[in-house]
Amino acid sequence: MENNKQMRTWLDDLNLDHPLVIAGPCSAETEEQVLKIAHELKNTDVNYYRAGIWKPRTRPGNFEGVGALGLKWLQKVKAETGLKTATEVANRNHVELALEHDIDLLWIGARSTVSPFIVQEIADALEGTDKIVLVKNPVNPDLALWLGAIERLSSANIKNLGVIHRGFSTYEKSKYRNNPEWQIAIELQTRFPDLPLINDPSHITGKRDMIFDVSQTALDLNFDGLMIETHFDPDNAWSDAAQQVTPKALVGIMEDLKIRKESDPEAQYNTDLNHLRAQIDVVDNQIIDLLGKRMKAADGIGALKKQKNVAVLQSKRWNEILGKMVLDGDEKGLSEEFILRLFKAIHQESINHQEAVING
Repeated sequence: MENNKQMRTWLDDLNLDHPLVIAGPCSAETEEQVLKIAHELKNTDVNYYRAGIWKPRTRPGNFEGVGALGLKWLQKVKAETGLKTATEVANRNHVELALEHDIDLLWIGARSTVSPFIVQEIADALEGTDKIVLVKNPVNPDLALWLGAIERLSSANIKNLGVIHRGFSTYEKSKYRNNPEWQIAIELQTRFPDLPLINDPSHITGKRDMIFDVSQTALDLNFDGLMIETHFDPDNAWSDAAQQVTPKALVGIMEDLKIRKESDPEAQYNTDLNHLRAQIDVVDNQIIDLLGKRMKAADGIGALKKQKNVAVLQSKRWNEILGKMVLDGDEKGLSEEFILRLFKAIHQESINHQEAVING
């Protein structure tokens, strides 16, 4: 796996010839387990060895990590293999203990990113540090929360920052454990182009057999690296067993991944690309025009319903539309997931227009 992307900031100091790789078990379970996995990853493309020491759990009674004892195991990992180490922190005490044990990279988890109080506490504890600090996206698809966490850390004079895209929770049925919502990560990358962006396919998929595809998509979107949970006996892992891969499987994934060039100087390529992009621009303008016309029709329906005192939502009609669009979309090569998301958004905008007319 080769890297054609220009690395930035602290990534540049690593002098990598491939995307950054952070790998290791979801949870540190025993000293033997931690060291065995580390030694199997020693001579691979892995740059940082990760292990969860403190594991936030929704319900009490589940395994919540071995605690500070695991930090000593990570110290042994560094001493025996030379791998740099990484773990999640969720409060000031975690930070202080991690710094005492010379953990090289710290990340803030999705559950912590949602709380400005927690992020500020961590920022205060890390103020001025040269440690690498990565921020996972919040559980919910809220770009402002993600940006706010980055800004708090930056304000604390923490210069070696980056982000981890691990997907977002949703109530809707999905093939993913956490929906990627790629557009949110892309928007963050647009706003902070120099901020290293790492993808976490383990948490996005929740299934080891999907990790390669999501990793490839991330690299196609110019992500800087991957965080992949790795265990020598994934099926018997104490947490998140289904999404962990073996070190051997990880090596296979990394070898098979393709790194795309950011561009190509060849003239014909650029001519063809500009031609296709021009076609997209024309179609995009047509889509906006058609959506505007659709909403004008919705305004008319709202006026008619107001006149006859009819409810806005007509479930039978909506289900008929949705079923038809899924079938029509399939004929044109559009996934059911995309059609459902698209037309649910269109339907909600239509409802908003009708309500505005009725209540106006």
